[in-house]
Amino acid sequence: MKFLSQIRGYWANKTFHYSVLILIALLGVVLPTWHYQLSTWITPLILGIIAAALTEQDDSLTGRLKTISLALICFAIATFSIEILFHHPLLFAIGLALSTFGFIMLGAISSRYASIAFGSLLIAVYTMIGEHQSPGFWFQPTLLLAGALWYYLLSIVWLVLFPNRPVKENLAAVFFNLADYFALKSELFHPVSQVQIQPYRIREANFNAQIVTALNQCKATLLSYSKRGQIHTTSHHFLNTYFLAQDIHERISSTHYRYQELAEHFSRSDILFRFRHLLETQAQACREIATSIKENREYQHPNASALALDELHISMQYLHAHSRPEWKSLFAQLNYLLNNLSTIEKQLCHIGHPESNQFDENQLSDTNPYGLRSMWQRVWSNMNRDSLLFRHAIRMSVTFTTGYAILQSFDLELGYWILLTTLFVCQPNFSSTRQRITLRVIGTISGLFIGVLLLTLFPSQASQVTLIVISGVMFFAFRNNNYGYATGFITVLVLFCFNQMGAGYAVVLPRLLDTLIGCGLAVFAVSFILPDWHAKRLHRVMAEAIRSNKNYLDQMMVQYRIGKKDSLSYRVARREAHDQDAALTTAINNMLSEPGKYRKAEEESFRFLTLNHALLSYISTIGAHRTQLDDESVIHLILNGHRVIHQHLQQLHEQLEHHQNSCDISQIEDTGLEKQLAEWHEEDKGSVRLVLQQLHLIHRILPELHALADKLAARVGQESH
Repeated sequence: MKFLSQIRGYWANKTFHYSVLILIALLGVVLPTWHYQLSTWITPLILGIIAAALTEQDDSLTGRLKTISLALICFAIATFSIEILFHHPLLFAIGLALSTFGFIMLGAISSRYASIAFGSLLIAVYTMIGEHQSPGFWFQPTLLLAGALWYYLLSIVWLVLFPNRPVKENLAAVFFNLADYFALKSELFHPVSQVQIQPYRIREANFNAQIVTALNQCKATLLSYSKRGQIHTTSHHFLNTYFLAQDIHERISSTHYRYQELAEHFSRSDILFRFRHLLETQAQACREIATSIKENREYQHPNASALALDELHISMQYLHAHSRPEWKSLFAQLNYLLNNLSTIEKQLCHIGHPESNQFDENQLSDTNPYGLRSMWQRVWSNMNRDSLLFRHAIRMSVTFTTGYAILQSFDLELGYWILLTTLFVCQPNFSSTRQRITLRVIGTISGLFIGVLLLTLFPSQASQVTLIVISGVMFFAFRNNNYGYATGFITVLVLFCFNQMGAGYAVVLPRLLDTLIGCGLAVFAVSFILPDWHAKRLHRVMAEAIRSNKNYLDQMMVQYRIGKKDSLSYRVARREAHDQDAALTTAINNMLSEPGKYRKAEEESFRFLTLNHALLSYISTIGAHRTQLDDESVIHLILNGHRVIHQHLQQLHEQLEHHQNSCDISQIEDTGLEKQLAEWHEEDKGSVRLVLQQLHLIHRILPELHALADKLAARVGQESH
């Protein structure tokens, strides 16, 4: 029984499962070619498999078939174009520049087209690399396309055998990330005096960005199983689980109070430890949910989590019976926290039967373009210098053409590896490119050293074919988790493939030299060709973060009058607020990886990130406790507070968007609002008190946000001169 459980665990592992598919694909071409002594066929067939596998995305069967058809057409255009123009250098250079730009701009349509575009460029470069060993016009295109078609056929069979696996893997990833977020949140409840909250907020923002990425990937997979956002009946279970995960994310990302004040007042009580223990058990529950989804078994909610909640209730009752007068307002905060975590506990219990939760609209927001006209509009809207994709397309086009000029000028027979290196390492920004280059160089040098050693130790064709398969499988096993290892294994594969054509040792130095040249071209491109220094556009990212938070708050304020409703518009606003918070986190992290002279206002940027994430957390708290209010005087006060906050956020957005030195807030009538919110802040009025308290917390950080916006404009302005 234990053995079967281990086998199930291995099979549920995404990397292991994917590696089995790659192993079958490679064996399917290596064994026949080895048996029939067709050694020259091995390399193009394997390269075709690699190109196809690198372009594959999670998709439904219908979507997969459409993607495969389009990919094969683009692959054919790319490889036959190379064959036609290869011996005409001038036409080849022009065609290379235009096709590179065109393929990359296809990525504006959707991620599916971006993957196809990358695969097409990869097939083109593979055709160039093998052209000198090609015996005829049809040889390489036919075998490259045959290898790609073989892999695609296998992937279709794989999808038929395991139809819902992509959705399950992405849902599991969401809950694994939620578990890490719960564990991080539990650290807040360690009662340490004089805790520094900003480092914690920055860590929280980074964890939140990972959850947002996982949620977006899961949504993209669910959309591939839908028709214009409407999910098929067979996928409703996964959709409801996704909605539950979104709601849990909103609740766990909320901030009910200044936790450092709770730590100061309850440092001698066990109550905060009880909260911490509950969060830790709920983190473990999220991990078990993720595992059960991956292993396709029914989730059984653990007793430990329910017991921790019961113990917390008992501690709260005891604390209430022995409470002090100065604890009155703080005790209310603990009650809000308890109610929020109790609701999360109920949601975790219902994960196994998500249909028991009623959602107002079982529809996803689908922004993918449909029809040629909308696709063209998406591409055309990116035809400007402000578009990051346009800049990347220009860079890649120039870099490819320059690399081709270098190999032609110095008559480098294997110089097309320069283009291959550039394709893999040249990313849309400097930070990602630098990271890729470091791993690429280390991986290539290590792969060449190990490859030469293995060539010497295993001279027989049978052993080398075996190592080709092993290195190919290991490349795909590591490509998403460790790019350096993946580069090392693909380098070993290349050495053995070329050795089948009698040129194993001869490619060692050219491979290393071409890698270094390609990396140099990539660095030059991201540094000097329409460079995308994050500091220069950070103000826009900040502006979008403020705007999305404003829209998120606007959506939920309406619901305090009409009642809680998880409408599509509300969910879109919530997701955009978290998306922009994640984008701000990524932009600041990327800025720190750029050369020192391009970093601007680092301290102010981190502080802004901290306050923006705090703002999102305060708003999430209001969203987590949405309910209809009937008292008109209370509603009037809430709407008045929201009006003032809305105007401040609007002014902040405009100042940051247009990079103004200051903004005029004299027209905002907020006289007495601070006092009104503070007075309500001291009253115990249930839901009313909570929403006013959160508005008060938001109102308190607005002056510092304004001051930071002014400082950022001044600092960037000074450093730009």
